[in-house]
Amino acid sequence: MSEFLSSRAVRVLTAVAAAAAGLAVSGTAHAAFEYGSHFHGHQFSGGNWGGYVSFGSFTTATASWTEPSVTCNSTNDLFAPWVGIDGDGSSTVEQTGVETDCSSGRPVYSAWYEMYPAAPVYYNVSVSAGDHITATVTRTATNTYRLDLSDTTKGWSKSTTKSLTSRHASAEAIIESPTDSYPSISGGITFTGVKFNGTNLASTNPSALDADDRGSYTWIPGAIGSDGQSFTISRH
Repeated sequence: MSEFLSSRAVRVLTAVAAAAAGLAVSGTAHAAFEYGSHFHGHQFSGGNWGGYVSFGSFTTATASWTEPSVTCNSTNDLFAPWVGIDGDGSSTVEQTGVETDCSSGRPVYSAWYEMYPAAPVYYNVSVSAGDHITATVTRTATNTYRLDLSDTTKGWSKSTTKSLTSRHASAEAIIESPTDSYPSISGGITFTGVKFNGTNLASTNPSALDADDRGSYTWIPGAIGSDGQSFTISRH
């Protein structure tokens, strides 16, 4: 990805069916889309990222959430909460989270990481609605990253170290739908313990981003909580 694709600052989406199929966990179907980067505006509607982003050269980003129970409205519904470094205004992202895919007609939860622009890699682990997830991305050297993802409900954790020449442009806690189509999520999604460089989200000069949902609805992040580390993003 090397250029802006629209004046609305919509995140670049690239279908990579062959690559995604090659990386998918055996026996599990995954959508042929990459997550990835986003060229930012200021609290806009119509983009793919919803949540909070802070700009600067961060070395770590972490957050937790409870994986939501969803109702699939269509087989096009697809979304993921994730944590990452880079990607807002740059063409690389180091990110990890949990995807919910409705292409089978029911929600299928998959843990993954992505070193965008490479395709996502899916872990062979179980994730269910109600699981407590913690995601952390750490820059351990100039262009080396460790991606940690854990499910304290199921009792598993994954850690992957990868290299990528990147911009060190931002840090974020985000929900994203590469298809612009979200399932129904009662009560929205609440991120907790959000810290960049070990500093509470509220103290990192964050910007709120609204995510588009089928062009008819918008996912809007609420105010950051009094703890400085939490927020809920919900459909409006």
